[in-house]
Amino acid sequence: MIRFFKGLVLLPIAVIVVALAVANREAVRLSFDPVSPDMPVLSVTLPLYALLFIAVGLGVLLGGCGAWLGQSGTRRTSAERRREIRRLEGETARLKAYAPPPANEGPNGIYRNASDRVALPAPR
Repeated sequence: MIRFFKGLVLLPIAVIVVALAVANREAVRLSFDPVSPDMPVLSVTLPLYALLFIAVGLGVLLGGCGAWLGQSGTRRTSAERRREIRRLEGETARLKAYAPPPANEGPNGIYRNASDRVALPAPR
């Protein structure tokens, strides 16, 4: 089903991109020299569609980097929580080792009276 929706969205986009590339084959000069507009030292002549694709690609790359950098706090929080979960799981396993045997429990796992419980060591 997802393949169908990808095809439904990506096929028209691919047709539009190919049509854009075919319609804009004219060469344009991209100048990186703002001082001498008549005879620029740094300039590149490219087809217009290539220039547009490069600009879109750079925009996607820079946007992805910005999103990745913006999520650093979330990744840090997630890593801290994973460490805390591992620590608590270890503590839970250690405390279960000190738990009294099930024979002391009444129905539904409830202790019959307070004297049946065992004192656990303080957490480290």
